[in-house]
Amino acid sequence: MTIKNLKTMKTVFKKIVKPLLMLAIIATTASCIDKEKNAKPEDAGTTENTGSKIESAKDLTGMKIGYCTPSLDAPYYQALLTSIQETTEANGMTFLSADGQGDINKQIAAVEDLITKGVDALLLNPKDPDALVGVTKLAKKAGIPVFIIDSSIDDSADYVTTIQSNNLANGELAGEWVAKKFGAKKMTIALLSGNAGNPVGRTRKQGLLQGITEEQLRSQGKINLTVETQMYTDWTYAGGQKAMEDILVAHPNINVVLAEADVCVLGAIKAIKQAGKTNDILIVAAADGQKEAIKYIMDTNFYGCTAMNSPVQIGKNAVEGAIQYINGKRDFPKVSYTAPLLITKENAAKYYNPKALF
Repeated sequence: MTIKNLKTMKTVFKKIVKPLLMLAIIATTASCIDKEKNAKPEDAGTTENTGSKIESAKDLTGMKIGYCTPSLDAPYYQALLTSIQETTEANGMTFLSADGQGDINKQIAAVEDLITKGVDALLLNPKDPDALVGVTKLAKKAGIPVFIIDSSIDDSADYVTTIQSNNLANGELAGEWVAKKFGAKKMTIALLSGNAGNPVGRTRKQGLLQGITEEQLRSQGKINLTVETQMYTDWTYAGGQKAMEDILVAHPNINVVLAEADVCVLGAIKAIKQAGKTNDILIVAAADGQKEAIKYIMDTNFYGCTAMNSPVQIGKNAVEGAIQYINGKRDFPKVSYTAPLLITKENAAKYYNPKALF
């Protein structure tokens, strides 16, 4: 590894390598929990959701499922909401939704409104892992079980379980793939992240870097990369384009872009094209399997791979968890994962659905 100075080397080791090794142990243990609820890879595609009938001993008629999204300004959030709504209504329940509109204060107020409306279960996709702890405690006082979906929340919150893709494992798959692709060639990396402090984004990034370093150590006996910069996109196309424009000016030598999600880099592609760099930069995403990303993977050589984070499957699993709770189940694991799955040119056509919302 080429490091500018010894101080940087020590910092990288303390801040990245050690936490990665610990997270690998944690993720391996957690991924073994509740395997019967994990989606099979072949079921985790981006197909449209038509609602799933879930077994229930109790009559669900008139029961209310509330869902609060951090925003609806991205296709993933729209597809996730649709999956939850269709699955809820397919089981005879009433669906109530609230939109945080990208503002943490608005999301807090929106959750409080759902609690006031007396939902029987609350599905929450937190914009911030700390700011929404208080509303989960309000929900518990009201006798409302809270299910965290897609993102994460601080452990001090009162919630039943977190339902999400296996972000560390997906990141590792993508990282291993790009390390094999580069072989002995040095990787000069720019990181495109969602927003600062986001626990899901951080885990995806750690998975990417761990997958790369483990494969390089295995195949070369050394780590052969430099991380030049990290830029935040706020999980938007416009944010990705602006971040990439800045990166290309400050670091024109990068040859790999590692993104925490497809949305982080889809906007960045415009900047890469305008700079004439599509033959010089390889894009790898740790998530989500968005249809536009899959199409790029099918049709180009510069978008190498992404990993599946199916909003359809997560929405179904979340409503199923709520129904199980209503029927008396209490022994939920703290995290329930969907199955890790890497999408490359070899299998992209299998998961591409041009009619999908996401």
